[in-house]
Amino acid sequence: MKEIKRYSTNLTDKQWQVAEKIINTQERNRKHTLRNIMNAILYTLKSGCQWRMLPKDFAPWQSVYYYFRIWKNEGVIEELLDALRSHIRQKMGLNDSPSLGIIDSRSVKTSHHVDSVRGLDGNKKIKGRKQHIIVDTQGLPMAIAIHEANIHDSKGAPMVIDNPSYKFPRLVKILADGGYRGNLADWLMEKYGWFLEVVLRPEQCPSKFKVIPKRWIVERSFAWLENFRRLTIDYEFLADTSLAMVQLAFCQIMLNKIID
Repeated sequence: MKEIKRYSTNLTDKQWQVAEKIINTQERNRKHTLRNIMNAILYTLKSGCQWRMLPKDFAPWQSVYYYFRIWKNEGVIEELLDALRSHIRQKMGLNDSPSLGIIDSRSVKTSHHVDSVRGLDGNKKIKGRKQHIIVDTQGLPMAIAIHEANIHDSKGAPMVIDNPSYKFPRLVKILADGGYRGNLADWLMEKYGWFLEVVLRPEQCPSKFKVIPKRWIVERSFAWLENFRRLTIDYEFLADTSLAMVQLAFCQIMLNKIID
């Protein structure tokens, strides 16, 4: 099927060549191409529109949502995320496995129709979910987890730390802010042999903004997510759908680094 209209979110030929290796696992005749399906999903993510409001240039929304659900449940989106991170790191002359990770979280408001996976972040006065991520020194995601906003960072950290434990054999240290102080460092060293370095702001100016070396990288990664309207408020009923949307956003960010 040939694209009727060119949207800014559509994948270029070079980008699709990279993504297709992961997505197109079964060769068969389809009425709508997988590239068209992927372009429709990325359009929804960027614009924030409902599935039913997809432009007619794309495949019917039922087909688009069907493939999104299949790719989410079968781990294809996570596999694409890992493949793109490795591709970008290799392109930059870096090892596939980072030796340093940076962890942080942010609370996001949810709409009124989500499931029970939400809570009140008393510190930020936000009722919703937390997006918990670990990134490398380039800001590329190593692991992502979604959980209730009322869970403290130090308690929610194991949810995201368990994800990359088997993927990054060179990982030796994780940087964190003051919210991760406590028993987490001992648990991390005992279970995985990784160091947890908590980086605090200088005592002489605790109330003023100051860029903390390396720690700012994860904040920039969160800022990248602000470019996707679907993520400004968590509209997803299920937490795993919310996770898939965050993963797809980072996939789009990394795909944009692949130039024609």
